[in-house]
Amino acid sequence: MITVPQECRFTEPLPLDCGRSLEGVVIRYETAGKLNSDASNAILVCHALTGDAHVCGKHDPSDKKPGWWDAMIGPGKYIDTDRYFVIGTNVLGGCSGSTGPQSVDPVSGKPYRLNFPVITIADMVRAQKRVIDHLGIKQLLAVIGGSMGGMQVLQWAVSYPDAMRAIVPIATAANFSPQNIAFDWVAREAIRNDVNWKNGDYAPENSPERGLATARMLAHITYLSEETLGRKFGRSLQNKEDYDFDFTHDFAVESYLEHQGRRFVERFDANAYLFITRATDYFDLTAETGGDLAAALKNVQAKFLVVSFSSDWLFPTRQSLAIVNALLRDRKEVSFCEIRSGYGHDAFLLEVDALGRMVRDFLRKQEVRQ
Repeated sequence: MITVPQECRFTEPLPLDCGRSLEGVVIRYETAGKLNSDASNAILVCHALTGDAHVCGKHDPSDKKPGWWDAMIGPGKYIDTDRYFVIGTNVLGGCSGSTGPQSVDPVSGKPYRLNFPVITIADMVRAQKRVIDHLGIKQLLAVIGGSMGGMQVLQWAVSYPDAMRAIVPIATAANFSPQNIAFDWVAREAIRNDVNWKNGDYAPENSPERGLATARMLAHITYLSEETLGRKFGRSLQNKEDYDFDFTHDFAVESYLEHQGRRFVERFDANAYLFITRATDYFDLTAETGGDLAAALKNVQAKFLVVSFSSDWLFPTRQSLAIVNALLRDRKEVSFCEIRSGYGHDAFLLEVDALGRMVRDFLRKQEVRQ
């Protein structure tokens, strides 16, 4: 399946939570499948921290890798594009086609860099809503996403309660924990202390690669579980029989993380990483209700399927259960499942069959209720 990147260009300024607004916003999006005659089969898929709009298929038959959730989405797959019209967008603040810190400010004619406004998850959703309006869709069948994508899903349900019939927040939480804020701070410090960062004013050919790679290595550890690391690497040495007694790669897990960091800097921008992680830090559905999640969710209208994973310590099951319990207190319709998995947080990308069957059946129930 071939998918084609598209752009939605805003003709009106986009107001932001920080009090500023952005002119000339562009949001990159892709679609798969066909919108039916009454536009009732549309599903928005929201990506995680460093994802993009390319959720499934390939841009060209020669591409080595398909979209990031291609195992889940496509013709005859769990989210069946013969049945649904699937939309993926690159978030506001990103670096994969949407307006972000490396974009040119139409007012100054120069890249925003650190002059880009600090954004929130609600700002990302506000921009996505304009894309959905641009496509002529009055109500989505569902909004689905994991991790930071799950935060967007929850924000959709609160900000636009009548804009979808169902939502599926996966491996996520109603607010970002202090532990996760701490991880983000260390990651940003790694970037900001790279000699090439230059207060965000770096040239693309001389970017803060080491800092960004270190930030990615730190984040990658949080995506895995101790079980996964033990099973995959243990204390194995990297192509050697004994220690080097220095600070180069001795262990296979060290080499693996270094590889992940190198790959990441080839596709992501350091400033975008700063802004997007800050948006996750600020995410808190209960900020205006004094910590009362049931009050924050009282106006939602969508049916919920909440999914967590047993070994996910970045977004542990207790945070999903907090969402479920708040919805039950509000007498909302919610289904919940904790999937047993040893993959850690990455399970939402890897446990395709267990998650896929659940999502497929949930979506079909929503179709029946039309």
